[in-house]
Amino acid sequence: MGCAGAYRCVAMGSIGREAMEITADHMIHFLERVAERIAERRDELTQLDSPIGDADHGSNLDRGFSAVLARLPALADQDIGAILRNAGTTLVSTVGGSSGPLYGTAFIRAGGILAGKMSANAEDLLAALEAGLEGIIARGKAQPGEKTMIDTIAPCAAAFRAAIADHQDLPEALRRAVAAAEIGMHATIPMLATKGRASYLGERSIGHQDPGATSAFYLIQAFLEIVVEAQGEQ
Repeated sequence: MGCAGAYRCVAMGSIGREAMEITADHMIHFLERVAERIAERRDELTQLDSPIGDADHGSNLDRGFSAVLARLPALADQDIGAILRNAGTTLVSTVGGSSGPLYGTAFIRAGGILAGKMSANAEDLLAALEAGLEGIIARGKAQPGEKTMIDTIAPCAAAFRAAIADHQDLPEALRRAVAAAEIGMHATIPMLATKGRASYLGERSIGHQDPGATSAFYLIQAFLEIVVEAQGEQ
């Protein structure tokens, strides 16, 4: 099979598989999809946040990603790193509570990894994802198992790394990552919150799905959708 459009075929040693690369245009489409998805899920995220937070997770993220969306046209000729860093700084400056600084830091850290790149392969994306996760952990001073977005993102990153090591192509690696992210999201339901506003509730936080873990899942899911749609362009 030949390569066309936004992809190039890259020999992967003796494996001989074709490596799919995501372009800056795809990253813009991803952010557009995220803004759309968060707007669709705004009320759901707010309802999840109501019993264990400030009931503003959905509205805060909707405001933030709407601002990101408004700035995308000016980034049409920028590299992937610049696009992600712009999204991160926009989220930090427009989203209240903890979600703005946390997501903003993740995008900024990921953008630093992909600085200057007009396309990124699976290994690049893994490095960016892991850098974003490290940024969230450092900024939020949290670890897996504390009922936060980390409980979605950490298993996602681990599954993505394992799939790449298993020589899976990018769409399949992301499918495995999304499946792990979904399991991680649901795993927050029985957890006791020990970080953030939810931690004030003690054992009353048990039995509620974490809103940050849920919004993180929607972001990861949106990226998979963009990759699968792009694959169909080949």
